[in-house]
Amino acid sequence: MNTEGAMKSFMKGAVLLTLAGLIVKILSAVYRVPFQNMVGDQGFYIYQQVYPFIAVFGVWTSYGFAVAVSKMLADSQKGEHRAIFRIAFWTIAILSLLIFGLLFAGADLLAAWMGDARLSALLKVGSFAVLLMAPLAVMKGSFQAGSFMQPVAYAQVMEQAVRVTIILVGTWIVVTQGFSLYTAGQTAMLGAVAGELAAVGLLIYYVNKHVSNVPEPVALPVWPTVKKMLAISLSVSMSSLILLIFQMADSFTIFRLLEDSGIGTMEAMEKKGIYDRGQPLAQFGLLVATSLALSIVPLVAQMQRKRNGRSAELYAKLAYRISLLFAVAAAAGLTFVMPYVNEMLFQTRDESAALVVFSWQIVWMSLLLILTALLHGIGKVKVPALLMAGGLFVKIMGNWLLIPLYGVMGAALAGNLGLAFIVGGLLLYFKKIWPLRFAPAQFYAWLALASASMGAVVVIWAVAADTVVFAALPGRFGSALTALTAVPLGAAVFLALIAKSRIITERQWYVMPFGRKMAKLQLILNSKKKGDGR
Repeated sequence: MNTEGAMKSFMKGAVLLTLAGLIVKILSAVYRVPFQNMVGDQGFYIYQQVYPFIAVFGVWTSYGFAVAVSKMLADSQKGEHRAIFRIAFWTIAILSLLIFGLLFAGADLLAAWMGDARLSALLKVGSFAVLLMAPLAVMKGSFQAGSFMQPVAYAQVMEQAVRVTIILVGTWIVVTQGFSLYTAGQTAMLGAVAGELAAVGLLIYYVNKHVSNVPEPVALPVWPTVKKMLAISLSVSMSSLILLIFQMADSFTIFRLLEDSGIGTMEAMEKKGIYDRGQPLAQFGLLVATSLALSIVPLVAQMQRKRNGRSAELYAKLAYRISLLFAVAAAAGLTFVMPYVNEMLFQTRDESAALVVFSWQIVWMSLLLILTALLHGIGKVKVPALLMAGGLFVKIMGNWLLIPLYGVMGAALAGNLGLAFIVGGLLLYFKKIWPLRFAPAQFYAWLALASASMGAVVVIWAVAADTVVFAALPGRFGSALTALTAVPLGAAVFLALIAKSRIITERQWYVMPFGRKMAKLQLILNSKKKGDGR
């Protein structure tokens, strides 16, 4: 009974943590829209140039290191816990101080490398967020190791809520009072510091309230423990880091290459800001695909541990199919409504073609996240890490070659090429170590048909709505109505064809969160058919 109660408690905590992660992702995507509306494309460029520097270290430590600490605590004897805490804290503390020093002391140099000396002040403000990452990672890891997920979930939501609130309210005050856009950027960086302070305060409260006395420490070898922490933290977080590292590469290349190609400074800033509109759009698209598919991945690892190879294969195939299905739906949907979504969210239709190309990174990133999660579940991390390094090289070279020729469209193409390189390598590697056929040809055929049908219906309606039905309305309002009517129409067509095809069976839908409704729709549309399908 105790075991059953513990398992229920763990599952409840895991669901809460997943829900918190979803809320954080939604907030992270949503706040960029009103922020861009307040500061414009130049202000958005200023923020996005510096944001990746703080976010990369934050994701690695507060997520990757927290998982590493959690895993090492769970795998150790109780007497070793205090030694692990101590080593983890000092490891991250030293790394934090080093990164803080590099960002604060090197802010002028980094800003010069990006081609905009005024970004230095933003880097210096943002660098203070790095100092709080040691206590965050260690406390999160300790709670996760004890299957006490509530504090971690609450801290994640509080951190993001405080951060977003300060960014939006602070930016509104700065802009309305007539301060510069660089001051608005510093305010946004301050939001990251305040958010982490709030999270640390909440976790300290829970530590004082719930953590009992820890036994005297058993000595552990320091360097092997540190190496293990670094290896686990990097392997866990590297797939989440790749987009941020791509953004960092963009920070160093796009603005400078646009200027070098003869575009004026202000125009180059604005074009980089417009290109950065693709980030929240991609996050929206990734949200559904990865949240649904990643919910299956723990089942794969569980079946692997039980040596239930057949079930593990079925769940791995399902994770791949669900990820690709919703990623293609999101990317194709954005392709067909991009000009209207662009104006609805960001005030203009500028560079909609480049944003269409950017949006197809949703497909590559969804597959990358699923494949790396599956590989991590079976203990394979070195090859994915090497492939990601290769993909970064492709992205950087693509930027240098394509931006002078095609502007921000070239940067979007380079991003797709870099991610495609990684995913292609992961698929080849996966076939070598676990020869799965992820999906039959019929799956891809139905997916293409559903996407094309959705596109045909959406384009016909959107053109009619834009030129006739809502033509008399003000531009942005008309675009909003066009987008908000076209999106559900396209989704209905796409889902109806997928349900009719039964490329995902009813039993498989039931494994997914919110899959029951899709299973019921599928049963209705195929009421004359019998059997369970593939």
